[in-house]
Amino acid sequence: MVHAVYPGTFDPVTNGHLDLIQRASTLFDKVTVVIATNPKKQPVFTRDQRISMVQDALQGCDNVAVEGHDGLLVEYARQIDAKVIIRGLRAVSDFEYEFQLAGMNRRLAPEIETLFLTPAEQYSYVSSSLVREIARLGADISECVPNNVATALADKMR
Repeated sequence: MVHAVYPGTFDPVTNGHLDLIQRASTLFDKVTVVIATNPKKQPVFTRDQRISMVQDALQGCDNVAVEGHDGLLVEYARQIDAKVIIRGLRAVSDFEYEFQLAGMNRRLAPEIETLFLTPAEQYSYVSSSLVREIARLGADISECVPNNVATALADKMR
């Protein structure tokens, strides 16, 4: 059985994230979405709210679990016996940071591979920060996020 982890802050989860998760769920026996707290970011939603939103959006994906974790990702991956870290690449600008991260993870845990996936073309421009900004300005984000997230963001922005 091959277990993969897909880490991120997911503040909020977007349709691009969900596209990658759903495709990863067809490649691996189990996928754990790891929702982290990043001390460099000021999230709109609490980690528990983000976990709940991702779980709601992924109903029906039986081989996907959603969990929160603070700490070193490779240590968590070892704890749950994950062999692959999934990372999303939207544009060339993402590559340098992701390449460094993959190299460091390989140094820390050479037994865990990093796999880069790109979202479907219609989501290649979507990012959580862009979605938050558009929502703050009152524009329609329904094509960028699942319905439960659009509702939660609208409620937060009021």
